[in-house]
Amino acid sequence: MRVLSHLNIRPHCVLEPTCGQGAFVSAAAEAFPDAKLIVGVDINHTHLAAARKALQTGHPETGARIKLQQGNFFDTDWPKVLRESAGPWLIVGNPPWVTSAELGAIESENLPEKSNFHGRAGIDAITGKSNFDISEWMLLRYLDWLEASEGAFAVLCKTAVARKILLQAWKRRYPIRSARIYGIDALSHFGAAVDACFFVVETTKERGTTSCDVFPSLEAKAPTTTIGFSDGHLIADMNAFERRSGLLGPEAHYIWRSGIKHDCSKVMELIQSPTGYTNGLGEHVNIEDRFLFPMFKSSDIGNGRHHSRGVMLVTQRTIGEDTSIIQREAPRTWAYLKAHQDLFERRGSSIYRNKPPFSIFGVGSYSFSPWKIAISGFYKKLRFLRIGPPARGNPVVFDDTVYLLPCWSEEEAAFLDDLLNSPPATEFYNSMAHWDEKRPITVDLLRRLSIRKLAAELRRESEYARFTARPDGPLFATVKRAAA
Repeated sequence: MRVLSHLNIRPHCVLEPTCGQGAFVSAAAEAFPDAKLIVGVDINHTHLAAARKALQTGHPETGARIKLQQGNFFDTDWPKVLRESAGPWLIVGNPPWVTSAELGAIESENLPEKSNFHGRAGIDAITGKSNFDISEWMLLRYLDWLEASEGAFAVLCKTAVARKILLQAWKRRYPIRSARIYGIDALSHFGAAVDACFFVVETTKERGTTSCDVFPSLEAKAPTTTIGFSDGHLIADMNAFERRSGLLGPEAHYIWRSGIKHDCSKVMELIQSPTGYTNGLGEHVNIEDRFLFPMFKSSDIGNGRHHSRGVMLVTQRTIGEDTSIIQREAPRTWAYLKAHQDLFERRGSSIYRNKPPFSIFGVGSYSFSPWKIAISGFYKKLRFLRIGPPARGNPVVFDDTVYLLPCWSEEEAAFLDDLLNSPPATEFYNSMAHWDEKRPITVDLLRRLSIRKLAAELRRESEYARFTARPDGPLFATVKRAAA
């Protein structure tokens, strides 16, 4: 509450929608003696009883202006609660740090109605990206309640959730007067190994700002960086981005792709042994090489390895392709797959539904280009690696934690490697990457850079044009493979 006082936030009313045993309610009563109403709501009767006892002990003189009530966040009429008194309102608290999937896994009924509230499209909506933190959904409701009014909310939450709220708010043009993120040590305070913050947002009736100062701690007087919003994207460092904003895409020819997704690593990923291969089940595997491809995982790319340590069984070259060709051309491979058919049938993702047996996803002509530029999605560093073909056999493939640009010659791969590891590209990506995320590098992030604009800035546009227009370039190769 010291931070709020320093910011000169002086609410008439305070609300904590999930008050638990009343820690925030008690702190608000002490920090805002002029507040005429403080409301705490919780679903748990035992927590409310503890909160009442604590308030009677610590703040007996403020009992008349403090109201505690039982209620479920997801069915309480919150606009009615806020209409009980004129604002400005301050909403405080520590919303749940769990995801919708985690609550669903324990069959909790205390969660919002299922919906794709991010507006994810197509494959993103069915491959896990529609999962969200419950606190994220709740904080968006706070913005709804405070929209077009003078007010604020101040909460403890994951830093990633705070950024998602800002992105959603700025996309929807919520009138935010100011936003601040203060870093906190969640491990020492809460025993949680997660990047967390104290997130403070003030709303306004007028046109708002699209920037948020980020402070390293609650005690910090000056921000270390400023988050911003540009062209629909959340910017991690506005100062760096302004220097490189001219490189913002879209890119017409070089399209970043994900590696191959199969969701059955114990069967599909093999390690070479003196007498054949070993799978993730510890079984010796003796199958044909026809559908085996040298494989790189995220750890290989992140650690700069140029030689694969295993192979992937690749059952299709295009999504939905008939897999019965394996039975005809590699009968031992087909028998191996059939022996583990139950593991494939247990795959939960709907992307495999009504597809040929042993189907994979994230596969296309780009997966089999002889050269590739690759980057790990998990490693917290910007490192693009040029990967070439093995001395013999099938080309290299990646698992779905790696992102790639297909290249059809060593010369083209060297050109792209040089561009993407240049200082302008590094500064551009660093200005937009949030390195505390579990997966800081994404296809969405990578596709924001226009390689053509980068080539022009580095005076290599003629090479860009040559590689995207020549007969062995990526466009012609794709057309040729499709025709075949």
